[in-house]
Amino acid sequence: MMRLGCPLLTAVLVALSAASSAWAQSTGATRVAVELETGPLWLTRNDVRIPPDTGTDFSLLDLTGRGPDVFFRAQASVQIAKRHGLRLLFAPVQTSGTGTFTAPVRFVDETFLPSVPTQGTFKFNTYRVTYRYTLHEGKDWRVQIGGAALIRDAKIELQQGGLAAQYTDLGFVPLAYVSAVRRLSERASLVFDLEGLGSPQGRALDGIAKLDLSVTPKWSLGLGYRTLEGGADVSSVYTFAWLHYGVVSVGYRF
Repeated sequence: MMRLGCPLLTAVLVALSAASSAWAQSTGATRVAVELETGPLWLTRNDVRIPPDTGTDFSLLDLTGRGPDVFFRAQASVQIAKRHGLRLLFAPVQTSGTGTFTAPVRFVDETFLPSVPTQGTFKFNTYRVTYRYTLHEGKDWRVQIGGAALIRDAKIELQQGGLAAQYTDLGFVPLAYVSAVRRLSERASLVFDLEGLGSPQGRALDGIAKLDLSVTPKWSLGLGYRTLEGGADVSSVYTFAWLHYGVVSVGYRF
């Protein structure tokens, strides 16, 4: 899927870069920025029942633990015009560990025994494109709204000796977007950024609050807290997780 998507993604980026370059040359504004996030990751919830009608309720945290694990995210922002921009995000998450169940667990089409070492793996990688419209740009505040298209690449897997079962999910999720930046000084800003959407079948919420510092005209550093929460309750799967990130970010503006 990635090999087929790369030429299209490259063409889109080239077209956006050309359009934003013309706008940037006329305004002198930054047109492209990249940012990397890293830090510790904890989970306080990872509940699973697959399939929902015949599977066993269990917490994957009994096997993987709560953390901390190290995470990273990478994103690129492209300003297309004065009020219009795009953000592309790659956000991988994977954690695994070994523990034991206190009772038999029916997962997918296998039964896992209690008191036997069992390895659990949780993967939730997301690829996201966000459209951002600048609703307000003032001296102290910038407010943006928009929407995002998220592709999730998820997996839950159990292994117990020679016994193994896994559930994988590759799917699309639309999200709403809102962001507010409060400028504290010429170099310091508070950033509040949220993408999310909910329905009776499930929800997804990804938000961050952080302090950004402009170290130079091109480089910036950030420190904050991010949370990712959500899941699905449908005919094929019941799973909900809550992730917490201690964020250290580095940004560069071209």
